[in-house]
Amino acid sequence: MSDALSAVPSPHNEPVLGYAPGSPERAALKARLAAMAAERVEVPCVIGGRDVRTGRTAPAVMPHDHHHVLADVHLAGGAEVGAAIAAAGEAWHDWSRMPWEERLAVFLRAADLLSGPWRHTVNAATMLGQSKTVHQAEVDAACELADFWRFNPFYATQIYADQPVSAPGTWNRMDYRPLEGFVFAVTPFNFTSIAGNLPTAPAMMGDTVVWKPASTSMLSAYYVLRLLEEAGLPPGVVNLVYGRGGEVGAPALAHPRLGGVHFTGSTAVFREIWRTVGGGIERYADYPRIVGETGGKDFIVAHPTADVDALVTAAVRGAFEYQGQKCSAASRLYVPRSLWPRVRERLVADVESIRMGDIADFTNFMGAVIDAASFATQRQAIADAEADPHTEVLVGGQCDDSVGYFVRPTVLVTSDPSFRTMREELFGPVLTTFVYDDDAWDETLRLVDSSTPYGLTGAVFARDRAAIVHAAEVLRHAAGNFYVNDKPTGAVVGQQPFGGSRASGTNDKAGSRWNLMRWVSPRATKELFDPPRDYRYPFLAPDE
Repeated sequence: MSDALSAVPSPHNEPVLGYAPGSPERAALKARLAAMAAERVEVPCVIGGRDVRTGRTAPAVMPHDHHHVLADVHLAGGAEVGAAIAAAGEAWHDWSRMPWEERLAVFLRAADLLSGPWRHTVNAATMLGQSKTVHQAEVDAACELADFWRFNPFYATQIYADQPVSAPGTWNRMDYRPLEGFVFAVTPFNFTSIAGNLPTAPAMMGDTVVWKPASTSMLSAYYVLRLLEEAGLPPGVVNLVYGRGGEVGAPALAHPRLGGVHFTGSTAVFREIWRTVGGGIERYADYPRIVGETGGKDFIVAHPTADVDALVTAAVRGAFEYQGQKCSAASRLYVPRSLWPRVRERLVADVESIRMGDIADFTNFMGAVIDAASFATQRQAIADAEADPHTEVLVGGQCDDSVGYFVRPTVLVTSDPSFRTMREELFGPVLTTFVYDDDAWDETLRLVDSSTPYGLTGAVFARDRAAIVHAAEVLRHAAGNFYVNDKPTGAVVGQQPFGGSRASGTNDKAGSRWNLMRWVSPRATKELFDPPRDYRYPFLAPDE
């Protein structure tokens, strides 16, 4: 046992590799893609460090070639969820007592393994199973996840170092205890980094976890867990169970030892989780912590002084990178009438130039949307726009699911600021534009603020500093991550802690100490060095 006051290594953001033609990383990743595409692996649940095969399987397919099966994944039911909770409970005894330096060392090592020998495997699994291009996989599955595993340990030490003052004769201390129950981590398909962070952030703080990944990201989740095992994560600290939401979620949420929920996904599902927990609050040993990020209807609003080229570049990247399947993706664009002719021309040209297809072809800017349900959502939204007298399809709109779930990047223009694609999250490559009169800047800002129930990300484009200041004030609660002259996507761990409020979640800021604080239960200790030995205070003495 060490007596040192240890300091974790200073965190740094993982450098993003370029994968340029002729580069060694390009050749290595292409080889790994080919190898993994050629195999069909069996993916078990992992409970208490053991592989569990239930015999009830579901295929993991390529979204851009949905006839190509990458893996057969064993699905959990109530019995497996119960076993995972039991394994988490058994592991909690030792893990919660392990010195914090030893816990954090696991994840610091995992970061180096990810940025080194595991990089191409996790990137390839994300590309093949979630149809991410090489750049989108690199910034997500490699760099952002490594950042979480380097910055969160640094923030954890800041929490542990935050101690109260002590009056003379006393010593006050704060013990940041792990939660007594297990944390149920429910992760989305669109970011492997989020899928890796949601179970590991609580685990860093001494909690044990039952992890249910999205059914459309099962392959990458499997490799992330295998990486963590290689990094030294003890059995039972993170238990990986695949399955349908109700079959896994119902027994987990009903268990008396539920200590918390760490969630990223749809607003509807998160509200149902909250409703379930609240409706059965008497059953729990503690009040469960509920942390969630649930999506957005993110905006770009341009002032008449905006730089048109910068605006359009941000709109195209913000709306169409990873097929618009980011909770931060730009889906509302507000343009002043004076700029609209130039914006329109550049938008059409840029969008028409976008290549989409198999992500193994590195010249493609976009892949496929994640599954048949998403494809149907985008196709219906485009059809509704075509049928609406106030809305037109400016560019794009084509949909083809014969091989993969491909939706061309689509820009709609509407004169109705309340048209449904201006209000409802589509989670796909559809951007709706509203053109406003130049003298209606303040009115437009208030429209941006009030049009949707969400409050995740947004951006303002302007050269006029007064306009930027005014927009930031009016839109103060419209976005938890606010951007000036930049696209509303691409938050970097350690630089822009991520999260929003309103219908976008609890705004506990993934990749910050704010999030980690939710996974501990502080205990304040006061020690008195020379305690009193008589109950009587001086004021009780009689007057002379």
